[in-house]
Amino acid sequence: MKILFDLLPIVLFFAAYKFAGIYVATGVAITAAALQVAWMWWREHRVDTLLVATLGLIVLFGGLTIALHNPIFVMWKPTLVNWLFAATFLGSQWIGERPLAERMMGHAVTVPSPIWRGLNLAWAVFFFALGLVNLVVVYWATGFYQAQQALLLASGKDAIDLADCAVQFTGNLLAQCNDAHDREGYWVNFKLFGMMGLTILFVIAQAFYLGRHVKDEPQAAAETD
Repeated sequence: MKILFDLLPIVLFFAAYKFAGIYVATGVAITAAALQVAWMWWREHRVDTLLVATLGLIVLFGGLTIALHNPIFVMWKPTLVNWLFAATFLGSQWIGERPLAERMMGHAVTVPSPIWRGLNLAWAVFFFALGLVNLVVVYWATGFYQAQQALLLASGKDAIDLADCAVQFTGNLLAQCNDAHDREGYWVNFKLFGMMGLTILFVIAQAFYLGRHVKDEPQAAAETD
């Protein structure tokens, strides 16, 4: 249930994008993230610092996307959020008595301290790499940025709503606009399915890693006897 709660802004962003384009979707994501924080505060009278920081990033970069009519800002947001997570995990290697991975999962799994530190570092590397992958998708894999810049140059406009290509253009410009919109859509699909898929694969790998090192308490007790 918590996973669905955490994914709510992303899922709503994806759904809104399919119906109304990236600017409406960005507004929906900002609203959903704000409601998440408000609901957490109402329910528990506290809010995780990372959740507040994530809200701040989506408000800032989503707001820039809406105000300047440029999707590139909201496309940077997942990278910055993942790098924030990476920095938090990395910092916990030296700050506090236990690394963040152990604080999150230590109540459910018992493994030696060096294993927790290794897993914690792996989470930091994973989040940093995921942030880089997002930029690769935006600037190279989909070619969105190049297509957007070419369309702006050819049209002589400072901003274009790619969801309304047929209203704004005809001929070659319409084809360019549709191409840029398709590339934008590839990134939206990656944001939901690609990032979630990579995270699930990493969690599965983590489970196998922990399974190799988890302490078998009954066996340990028998050996002690």
